[in-house]
Amino acid sequence: MTEFPFDIRLLLLIAAIAIDGLVGDPDWLWRRLPHPVTWFGALIGFCDRTFNRDTAASGVRRAAGVAVVIVLVAIAWFAGVAIERVLAGVPYGVVLVPLIASVFLASRSLYDHVARVLNAFHSGGLEAARQAVSMIVGRNPDSLDKAGVARAAIESTAENFSDGGVAPAFWFAVFGLPGLFTYKMINTADSMIGHRSARHEAFGWAAARLDDLVNLPASRLAGFLIAMAAPFAGGTIRQSALAMLDDARKHRSPNAGWPEAAMAGALGIALAGPRRYGERVVEDPYLNDAGRHEAGPGDIGRALKVLRAATVLGGTTVLMLWLWLKS
Repeated sequence: MTEFPFDIRLLLLIAAIAIDGLVGDPDWLWRRLPHPVTWFGALIGFCDRTFNRDTAASGVRRAAGVAVVIVLVAIAWFAGVAIERVLAGVPYGVVLVPLIASVFLASRSLYDHVARVLNAFHSGGLEAARQAVSMIVGRNPDSLDKAGVARAAIESTAENFSDGGVAPAFWFAVFGLPGLFTYKMINTADSMIGHRSARHEAFGWAAARLDDLVNLPASRLAGFLIAMAAPFAGGTIRQSALAMLDDARKHRSPNAGWPEAAMAGALGIALAGPRRYGERVVEDPYLNDAGRHEAGPGDIGRALKVLRAATVLGGTTVLMLWLWLKS
């Protein structure tokens, strides 16, 4: 299934997490080369244009979406298998595996994007912060006040820590590059066609449901890591864990509520709640409703401390698991 045994994959994952933390996604590189995820996006976009026909019945479009997801998953899986086999057969090719894996981890990139929102508050005020947060959230930035921008940035920090950091690391640990590539293909498909629009509600059904499934274990693990990191931002593990266990299932997503509720408890603030996406208003309940409702730029800085600590704790957990296996 994968060319490298589990203990070796854990070591490679530790190296990949370290590379991502130190290097991230350097702009100078990806301005010159297409990021691999853009290849996934191009393939998904082609399938959407070719097989998601507006004139087809809803059932036909759903069946087409299921078939497309199966093909996309197969392509990603066998690409990972092929690359691992090539690298396993090349002297010292194994050292390239964590370099490749780090490209698909996004903790450092997430940190940098959220930090830009915080810096924008300090350098350009609310308008600059709205522009910065629009790069990482889907809601209408013009409708957000200072607290709304701060909450949006913090919620994105929590959710994307799970989707962009913990989940790809988890599936790499389980299945190596095939698992990592497959997860990123599914996650990219969900972000492109998995939303409930008139065009994609039927065609993107399979992508959305499969993304929910593959993110299920990582979202719980991400929430646990955020809770463990709460003291680094002045919170408590107990407060964060209780908010997560009490409120995670209030979120409309079966997964996003776990890291978001944990982050809300860690910072002592309320997250989620009513918010606007374009012309659509989402009337969701608050997570950690007993917490402070008026978030501010300082809370973004505290969320970044949680993100840093949770990432380090995740890497440390992988290292401890490796040491336990070798003992």
